[in-house]
Amino acid sequence: QVQLVESGGGLVQAGGSLRLSCAASGNIFSINSMGWYRQAPGKQRELVARITSAGITNYADSVKDRFTISRYNVGNMMYLQMNSLKPEDTAVYYCVLWGRAPSSGSPVSDYWGQGTQVTVSS
Repeated sequence: QVQLVESGGGLVQAGGSLRLSCAASGNIFSINSMGWYRQAPGKQRELVARITSAGITNYADSVKDRFTISRYNVGNMMYLQMNSLKPEDTAVYYCVLWGRAPSSGSPVSDYWGQGTQVTVSS
């Protein structure tokens, strides 16, 4: 129905940068917002950043001024530019879409990707 595919994760040294990408496809009728969650080993999943269809963004305090979320409606792409990475940013990062599929009568639901590993070495 709705597929989300993340890419761009990997291993980077502290202070480095990575750019995550998310491609959404399928029978998407409308998108309310998209975002990134992350989950580190032994910790709860947390919201990293979110962007609405109007372009309004919000970030976790721990990533403000370091991460930037962006979205392009063409191709339903979303990105997370991560700068000044820290070892505590190590986690699996998940792309999330909140929207309706496949029609206007569908409830707003959340759809998740499989996740991409980000590892920051000290």
